[in-house]
Amino acid sequence: MGMRVSTIEEGKRCPKCGSDKMQANAGTTRSGTRRCRCHWCKYRYTLNPKSRAYPEELRQKAIKEFMMGTSGRGVGKINGMSGNNVYNWIKKNSGCVDK
Repeated sequence: MGMRVSTIEEGKRCPKCGSDKMQANAGTTRSGTRRCRCHWCKYRYTLNPKSRAYPEELRQKAIKEFMMGTSGRGVGKINGMSGNNVYNWIKKNSGCVDK
C-alpha cells in the first residue's frame, strides 16, 4: 500500500494556520458533524459547526411576552426553554431586571 494523499476539498481550510493542503478526516462530533485535522499544525476543527443559539425571532418574542407582564419562568415554559435565558436576554437588551 502507498501513502494516502488527502485531496483538496471545498471548505477544508485550517482556521489556525490557513493551510488547505493535507487536511485529514478526524471522525465526527456527537451530533454527527465532520471533524478534520491539519497535518501541518495538528489542529483539530469542525467543518460547518452547528449553532446552538436560539433564533433571534424567538428571543424577541420572549422579551415581548415578558414586557407584556408574563413572568420569565412563564415565558420559558410557554416557549420550551429555561426562564434564566429570558432573564439574561432582558438584562442584555434593556438593563438590570429582578427575578
